[in-house]
Amino acid sequence: MKTFFITGGAGFIGSNLTDRLLKLGHKVVTIDNFCDSYDPKLKERNIENFKCNPNYKLYIGDIRDREKIRQVFECNNIDFVIHLAALAGVRTSIDNPQLYLDVNCIGTQNIFEEMKNHNLKKIIMASSSSVYGNCKDYPFTENMCVDYPISPYAASKKSNEIMGYVYHNLYDFNMVLLRFFTVYGPRQRPDLAINKFTNLIINNEPVTMYGDGTTLRDYTYIDDVIDGIIKSVNYIECNSNVYEIFNIGSSNPISLKDMINTIGEVLDVEPEVIQLPMQLGDVNMTYASIDKARRIIGYEPKVSFLDGVKRFVEWYKNN
Repeated sequence: MKTFFITGGAGFIGSNLTDRLLKLGHKVVTIDNFCDSYDPKLKERNIENFKCNPNYKLYIGDIRDREKIRQVFECNNIDFVIHLAALAGVRTSIDNPQLYLDVNCIGTQNIFEEMKNHNLKKIIMASSSSVYGNCKDYPFTENMCVDYPISPYAASKKSNEIMGYVYHNLYDFNMVLLRFFTVYGPRQRPDLAINKFTNLIINNEPVTMYGDGTTLRDYTYIDDVIDGIIKSVNYIECNSNVYEIFNIGSSNPISLKDMINTIGEVLDVEPEVIQLPMQLGDVNMTYASIDKARRIIGYEPKVSFLDGVKRFVEWYKNN
C-alpha cells in the first residue's frame, strides 16, 4: 500500500484516478479548491462515494496556498505525487492570462518546493496536447519543438514541463509528464464539448459548431487515461533518474462534425447545428503518436470513440 497525493482530486480525471487507486488498495490524499468555474456540487458528487473510505482524505484548499500545501505534506506520509490541479480551458485563458499563470505555474512551483523540502522525489504531472499548438507535422511526437503555443493555457503547461526538468536536474526528481489529448467520459466537466453537446442534443437544442466542422481532436477515453497514469507510476517505481514526457491519446483523430454526428447517432437524434467562425486559440488538429508510451510504459488505449460515447451517454442519462 502506498499513499498518493492527488492535486485536483475532486475533478474529472482526479476523481476517476482516486477511484482506481482506492480499488487497488492504496491510500489517497487529495486537495481541491472546488472553484466556481463550473458548479462545485458536481465535484462534490464526484467524491461522494469516497468520503467514508478510511483510506481517503480530502483537503479543501488552493495549490497557490503554500501553507496549505505544506500542511498536507507534514500531516501525511506521502509516497507519490500526482499533480493534476490546474485552471483548464484554452479560450478562457485568453481572457485572463494572469490568473492562468498564477494558478498553473506558481501553484505548481509550490508543489515542487514542498516536495523538495520534504525529500519527496516521485511525481506524475498533467501536461496537455495544447503545447503542440498548430504543429504542421503529425502525428505529434514528444520530441517535436513545442516552442510556439497559441494560448496562455498552452504556454503555462509548457512552462511547467521546463520547470519540471529543472527540479529533476537539481534535486533528482523522478518525473513523468503526461500530455493528455482531449479526455472524455464519466464525470467530464460540463463545459467540455462531448458533455455540452450531449446535453444540448438530448434536450433538442441546437449545437454551436465553431468553424466548418473539419477540425480534428484525438479524443481519449478516461479509463485509458487512468491506465496511462498507473503505468507511469509503475515505470517510476521500477526506474531511477526519470524525466519522461508521454503522449496519452488514442492516435485516432475525429472531426468536430463526426463527433457531433456520433453523439446524435447514439442518442438517435438528428442534431441541429449552428455554424459560427473559429475561435481564438483553437488549434486545427490534435493527433498523438503513442509509440513512445507504448514502447516504454506499455500504454495501449482500448476504448474506441463510438464505444466511449456510448458509455458516456449511458452515464449521463443515469446522472
